[in-house]
Amino acid sequence: MEFTNGLMPLDTALAHMAALVTPIHETQTLPLVQAFGRITASDVVSPLDVPGFDNSAMDGYGVRLADLATGKPLPVAGKAFAGQPFQGPWPAGTCVRIMTGAPVPDGCEAVIMQEQASVSDAGVTFSAAVKPGQNIRRRGEDIRRGASVLSAGQRLTVAELPLLASLGIGEVSVVRKVRAAVFSTGDELQLPGQPLGEGQIYDTNRLAVHLMLEQLGCEVINLGIIRDDPRALQAAFEQADSQADLVISSGGVSVGEADYTKQILDTLGEIHFWKLSIKPGKPFAFGRLKNSWFCGLPGNPVSATLTFYQLVQPLLARLSGQASPALPARFRARAAQKLKKTPGRLDFQRGILRTGPDGTPEVVSTGHQGSHIFSSFSQGNCFIVLEQERGNVEPGEWVTVEPFNPLFGG
Repeated sequence: MEFTNGLMPLDTALAHMAALVTPIHETQTLPLVQAFGRITASDVVSPLDVPGFDNSAMDGYGVRLADLATGKPLPVAGKAFAGQPFQGPWPAGTCVRIMTGAPVPDGCEAVIMQEQASVSDAGVTFSAAVKPGQNIRRRGEDIRRGASVLSAGQRLTVAELPLLASLGIGEVSVVRKVRAAVFSTGDELQLPGQPLGEGQIYDTNRLAVHLMLEQLGCEVINLGIIRDDPRALQAAFEQADSQADLVISSGGVSVGEADYTKQILDTLGEIHFWKLSIKPGKPFAFGRLKNSWFCGLPGNPVSATLTFYQLVQPLLARLSGQASPALPARFRARAAQKLKKTPGRLDFQRGILRTGPDGTPEVVSTGHQGSHIFSSFSQGNCFIVLEQERGNVEPGEWVTVEPFNPLFGG
């Protein structure tokens, strides 16, 4: 795919990836307590009615409408508690004391809340009009037996897993975890905790990617730092391709003489696109190896993290079988300061979103936006998304903001 400036728009890249990638089909069955964050492999059908019996929605009195018509006080024939139904005969002209969640006795036509009842030695009298069926939860009113309660491709969270438990379901079929292999490339990289040699920097990208992969529920295969040697790099790609669904490298996808990644990919697989019309993160590569997909992240820390967030994150949702992943939450805010921007690429500046004096959302920059300023992520809480052809933003102008999602602690 070619574009006039040689760079692919972000939306085009995302659509292209979504069209090519198909979800994993291998499944496993897990107990509910181990299934948090996993994706359902098939529809989940209720094995029972919820509620399983007619029960009271209030603490009060179960009555028959004919008994109320006399206007006389109704003696209490017995009591019904949750887990302890009313037992025995229910004589005409009486009521049953009933608690929330208790099964209503056969013949009960309404439950009158205790606040509308007066108790005397003669029995119970009621102060409000009564409608048939009031305060009675009917069997199957919430969920009918055989109804689909969860669809395939749904992420399981605290909203879904207790629902399954309430149906007596103890385990669930889920898509297996995505296996993601990650490594960094470059002679300049050193492990944190080790002394730096001349011209070296610490390898932060692999740690950031590893942590984000784990947070997204992946099984991570961490292959470490691969030096700028074509044979070592090819061996790393071959090892990763044999073990993973997705291979992620950091560095080696720009245009330097020692950037071997693109050359090796041309041998081992196919690059679908390379170089995006975004800032930071232009040198992002996406392609296919023999057994896996490939994402090549830029070497600069901010660029690597941003492209993972904007491109790899939705790709992983697609691979994992998630049917309806959350779309980025974007809205308009007022710029509280001047923002520097050169037309030509979609720009993701890191910003601090806050409420202005008049209650309107406003945003300021975290400061210098260089692709090596990783502290901008810990200082900020959103992206300021500036359109491709937009120039400098003056104070008071409206801009689009995208609050960080939980991947960044948002």
